[in-house]
Amino acid sequence: MDTNKPTCSWPKGNPFLVKYHDEEWGLPLHDDIKLFEFLVLEGFQAGLSWLTILRKRENFRKAFDRFDFNKVATYDRQKINFLLKDIGIIRNKLKIESAVTNAKAFIEVRKEFGTFNTYIWNFTDNRPIHNGFKSIKEIPARTELSDLISRDLKKRGFKFVGSTIVYAHMQATGMVNDHIKSCFRYKEIIEKQG
Repeated sequence: MDTNKPTCSWPKGNPFLVKYHDEEWGLPLHDDIKLFEFLVLEGFQAGLSWLTILRKRENFRKAFDRFDFNKVATYDRQKINFLLKDIGIIRNKLKIESAVTNAKAFIEVRKEFGTFNTYIWNFTDNRPIHNGFKSIKEIPARTELSDLISRDLKKRGFKFVGSTIVYAHMQATGMVNDHIKSCFRYKEIIEKQG
């Protein structure tokens, strides 16, 4: 890691956040398993810090069958009760139940669109939005587009998909590139698109 590169300020030298910022955040994702992982993790993050989630991410992967939505959709009351005792994850009943609900809704979206990727990226015409903000203060918590996606997801039965959570999902999966314009990752991500 080159500490002399201009970067976003939010990782603040924390190794979990720096690695996430430098290697994942804002990079366009088109893999349904990864998209489901971020959808679940963003839901669990509600009311908590992203750092809390990153620290427990590997535990979440183990607990939720590496985010295989087909398996998560089959979780029954016994499995949910088992997860509620797992100290490695966030033990919130509503959030655990929503992961199961969302897995089922995710599968229904795939039946309609072929992949969740096709469905979600249609909202941006299959291209990332490069915002080019100059300061972290300019980055919104939600947008009209995240409002639209949130409404559509809710209509399809998804839970924990408010507009702020959806916008965080869009940032995480590269639907929007919210690295500040001076950050080395802003240009790298544009160049990786070709």
